[in-house]
Amino acid sequence: MPPSRSSLAARLILPLAFVVLAATMACGVANSGGLAGVQERASGVSRWGTPAVFTPAHASAGAAIRAFFGLRAEARQPIDFSHRLHLDMGAACTDCHAGVEQGPVAGLPSVSTCLICHSQIATDRPTIQHITALAEQGLDLQWQRVYGWPREAHVRFEHAPHGRAGVDCATCHGNLAEQTVAVRAVDMDMAFCVNCHTARQASNDCLTCHY
Repeated sequence: MPPSRSSLAARLILPLAFVVLAATMACGVANSGGLAGVQERASGVSRWGTPAVFTPAHASAGAAIRAFFGLRAEARQPIDFSHRLHLDMGAACTDCHAGVEQGPVAGLPSVSTCLICHSQIATDRPTIQHITALAEQGLDLQWQRVYGWPREAHVRFEHAPHGRAGVDCATCHGNLAEQTVAVRAVDMDMAFCVNCHTARQASNDCLTCHY
C-alpha cells in the first residue's frame, strides 16, 4: 500500500529542517566579517548596534508579524523639537547630528549639544529651562528613533558614504524645512534602497547592506 501524503510530508520535515538550519549557519559564517566579525561577536554587539550573532529569528511571533507588515509605533519625542524653526535660523543638520559625516550613526543631540546655543539663546522658554534642568541633574533627552530596521534584518546603513556620494538628507528624511517634529517620510524597505542604488549605479550586492 503506497504511503499517504501526510506520512510523506512527515518524513520530509526533518530533512528539510536540517537543510534550513545548515543554510542559516553557513550564511552566518560567510557573513561573519573576518577579524572585525570576531571582535564584534566578542563584544556581543556589532558597530550598527545589532546583535553580533547571526539569527533570522524574532523575539516573538508578534514582533515577526509587525516586521513583516512594516507596522511601527509612532515615535513620541521628549520635546517638540522643530526642525523647521532651527533650519530657518541657519542651523545645519551636522550641528545636531555630528556623526552623519563620520560613520554609520548620525547621532542624536544631547542636552549639552542643545546648550551650546541655548545657554544664551531663548533661555526664558519652558522647553529650554527643562533642558537646562536635565543638564544640571546629569540627565539627558530620551529621543526615540524615527527610522531603523528590526535587528533580525541585519541591515547595516552608514550615513558617511551616502553623504560623500551626494545623497541629500531629504532623500530619506523628507523636506525637514517643512517639518516640526521629525516624522517617517519614506518607507525604507528593500525596494526603496534597491531602486535608489540602481538609479545611482551603486552596488546591489547583498553584502552591501546586509551582514
